[in-house]
Amino acid sequence: MSIHLKMDFMSISSYGDAQKTSGIVRINKDMDSSITNKHVIIAEDIMDSGLTLSYLTRLLSERKPASLRVCALLDKPERRECEITPDYCGFTIPNKFVVGYGLDYKGYYRNLPYVGVLSPRVYEEQ
Repeated sequence: MSIHLKMDFMSISSYGDAQKTSGIVRINKDMDSSITNKHVIIAEDIMDSGLTLSYLTRLLSERKPASLRVCALLDKPERRECEITPDYCGFTIPNKFVVGYGLDYKGYYRNLPYVGVLSPRVYEEQ
């Protein structure tokens, strides 16, 4: 982005070692800065069930930002379990388990230089 901005990071998880969300959101790292009266964009890798982002947007809204938007690289609307959609979306994908380009399965495959569908035999054998 070519505008003057400040970035901060959160780490949240609802998957653990599973391929489906547990529905329980865990904040691994919270932001270091206040977002009160700031315009905030949540940059998300993948929007799946929407449960994690729904929780996160409620949590961040309580911190009184001037605005709050969601940008997702990948959107999987077939899996949506709540009323939330990204404000900005890179690609809409089918209901397949994807890995690579930062997306993982049990900590593996994040380093792939592309996004690919993980063969079901990898996680169904577990």
